[in-house]
Amino acid sequence: MSSPAQPLAASLVQSVDWLAIAPPTIVAVVGLAVLVADLFVAEHRKALLGWTSVAGLAAATAMLLPLLDGDRSTFCLTGDAAACSYTADRFTLVIQFLVLGGALLAALLSVTALKDARRELPEGEYWFLLLSSAAGAALLPASRDLATLIVALEVASLPAFALVGLKYGDRKSSEAALKFFLSSVTATAVSLMGISFVYATTGTLYLTQVADRIQDVDGQFHTLAQTGVVLTLVGFAFKTAAVPFHFWVPDTYVGAPLPIAAYLSVIGKAVGFSGLILVTVVALPSYADVWGPALAVLAALTMTVGNAGALRQQATRAYSAVRLLAWSSVGQAGYLLVPIAAAAYSGDAEKSIGSTVAYALMYGAVNLGAFAVAALVGRTKVLNRVADYRGLYASRPLSALLLAFFLLCLAGLPPGIIGLFAKVTVFSAAVDAGLGWLAVVMAVNVVIALFYYLQWTALLFRAPEGEPEKHRVPGPVTAAIALTGVLGIALSGAPQLVLRFTDTGLF
Repeated sequence: MSSPAQPLAASLVQSVDWLAIAPPTIVAVVGLAVLVADLFVAEHRKALLGWTSVAGLAAATAMLLPLLDGDRSTFCLTGDAAACSYTADRFTLVIQFLVLGGALLAALLSVTALKDARRELPEGEYWFLLLSSAAGAALLPASRDLATLIVALEVASLPAFALVGLKYGDRKSSEAALKFFLSSVTATAVSLMGISFVYATTGTLYLTQVADRIQDVDGQFHTLAQTGVVLTLVGFAFKTAAVPFHFWVPDTYVGAPLPIAAYLSVIGKAVGFSGLILVTVVALPSYADVWGPALAVLAALTMTVGNAGALRQQATRAYSAVRLLAWSSVGQAGYLLVPIAAAAYSGDAEKSIGSTVAYALMYGAVNLGAFAVAALVGRTKVLNRVADYRGLYASRPLSALLLAFFLLCLAGLPPGIIGLFAKVTVFSAAVDAGLGWLAVVMAVNVVIALFYYLQWTALLFRAPEGEPEKHRVPGPVTAAIALTGVLGIALSGAPQLVLRFTDTGLF
């Protein structure tokens, strides 16, 4: 008679679908190669490390194309084909496109930032950390068990702490990294405790099995399961910068190199929201009565506090442009939370999740564009105040027009049709789910946000103080601004493509 251990061991024998895992694998391998190459590359050739990283991210993004022909799963239990650790479905591919495309744009901005830093930033370590974080972020949306989910979350987060505090001798950078690190570690510890409670009540870590078994939890473990659900949500709420887990955002964005602030504003949110969707809608749909109201309240608080914080920024304060974008990103996180909350009440959860993904794609493109223009202005205006953008149209007409377009997209005003479309989609998700009060809160916040977005936009076209300064725009920054501009304008011309692209296939 065979021992019970033998069937268990047999069930853990897994085949590997190398094509499915190619995107995060390529990024990780290129990151290791760059770290090793840094030991041998001469100082005057360090720029090669940056271009190698850009090429690696571009190759990883291109590897998403062969995966469009159908869903792929790997690292599955042999006894249960539905229990897999890695799944490359439509939802995974859309988020991986957002993550890898965003990391590619951040890398283009970083090429110029590292050159301007004049050895204040160690190039080999910088590129290794950026690629490591991007690999973790690309792995997370494909994760279909809680252990892989947390590992991917930490692989995405831990290098980001170091990137924020990487500037030599910069006290502001070190303080930002410490605040970011302490807050994140606390949130991760709480989330791990929640996952341990879920595992204790279900006996599995696979999301599909958790969804089945948690419905039949014994009555005496019901409170433990509910506590596990709430604690798990706390960890992901931090990653999305939801209130009250948002305090690290403004100081971290100001202290970090600007390309890393851009990276965190988009990729950090993509990581948090994809993890939140997988935990709530896929693993814990039967506990919608717990996480639905919680996320609805979080969404209302987050958008309100974020917009109020942005509204309070003074145009002449140092780093006010970056701070305004930071508070704006908190407010945008509130809008992103609305459809996830709506999924708890809606009969069509997939449509609600599609609204979040559509909004994330819009936000990712235009927010990275706004940061790209901020990086351009920050090369000559070190304090990067909102007041420094006065008369930008006189010296850089194309950059000013594109920044105005990005800000109008974030505000949801024409000609930023994609921003308006995304907001209407999210608003409809709330109304369809019967969350009328949340739709009203969102409408009020959209009006509040109009003030600071339009105020900044108007400043771009005012008469400049003194002679307008003209400097050569570096090629990588030009490429980043152009790519985000083309994407934003194309999506504004055909916004229906976003919803067609974001048919998540999660169910």
